[in-house]
Amino acid sequence: MNNTSLVITSIAKDNHPVLQQFARECSGRGIPFIVVGDTKSPLEFHLPGCDFYSAERQKQLSFGLAKELPFKHYARKNIGYLVAIAGGAEVIIETDDDNIPLETFWKQREKKVNARLLSEKGWVNVYKYFTKANIWPRGFALENLQDPLPLAGNESVVNCPVQQGLADDNPDVDAIYRLILPLPLVFDKGTNVALGTNTLCPFNSQNTTWFKETFALLYLPYYCSFRMTDIWRSFVTQRIAWTCGWPILFHQSTVRQERNDHNLMIDFRDEINGYTNNSSICENLKNLKLKDGIENISTNMILCYQKLIDMGLVGSEEMSLLKLWLDDIAKYQ
Repeated sequence: MNNTSLVITSIAKDNHPVLQQFARECSGRGIPFIVVGDTKSPLEFHLPGCDFYSAERQKQLSFGLAKELPFKHYARKNIGYLVAIAGGAEVIIETDDDNIPLETFWKQREKKVNARLLSEKGWVNVYKYFTKANIWPRGFALENLQDPLPLAGNESVVNCPVQQGLADDNPDVDAIYRLILPLPLVFDKGTNVALGTNTLCPFNSQNTTWFKETFALLYLPYYCSFRMTDIWRSFVTQRIAWTCGWPILFHQSTVRQERNDHNLMIDFRDEINGYTNNSSICENLKNLKLKDGIENISTNMILCYQKLIDMGLVGSEEMSLLKLWLDDIAKYQ
């Protein structure tokens, strides 16, 4: 896993067993392991094999975004991405401190993979290719849950610089699912599925691989629901990926989750904006007139996030943060 960095944001202590496991595994493989803290992080944090960024250390960074991005939000993870990029990473893997890596997590990431490619299919519940259970990913448009699952074609070699891995035991589902349906669940080890043009499924920030050409798209918005920041990022990413000819890969579980404590009714409340708007977000993004090509990613991101602002779903303050992010990213492209 040469030139690969692992990024997590966490407020856990340095004796957290998952952080310790990641530190050991990364150290043994020569992978920089970057943990971004927040104001609730412990004042003392010493974990061999881990490069920890406390709130104070983040304030000392030269990135424009580091000086303006508010604390107390998952979007602090953006700082970890910038640290990895500035350090020369060509591949960034992101996960969370409640995801335990399986042995397959440590396999070399490749952009070109064998996958069944789906295009022009609209909303596709990718989880259903990996299980017969009635399950859907967090962020999936509820009004499309009953859509028939498209038949996936034969495998072919597909270039996928954004890759979402599934999670066993406690997969990433919404609060509605958690309130009414059973867990744990272990996914089948199915064939990779890649979603191409005009084909959508939300993906998260819990077991995701990004290759260098996609780094600008890593940006997590701050001025929106905590439960929607990575989901709405995934919609923006997919829309812009269509302009670059990049399908989004979904592959078998390479982590298992032992979920941190959550209040499900608070999660439900924070997901309402998603339940009621995810479909219209994607329709509005689809209708944007974006320019093709990797050289237009930054311009296209501004157009996409401006649309979310215009829809009243992301605060207008987001645009200044996004532009700081794009300025920071441009220094390393």
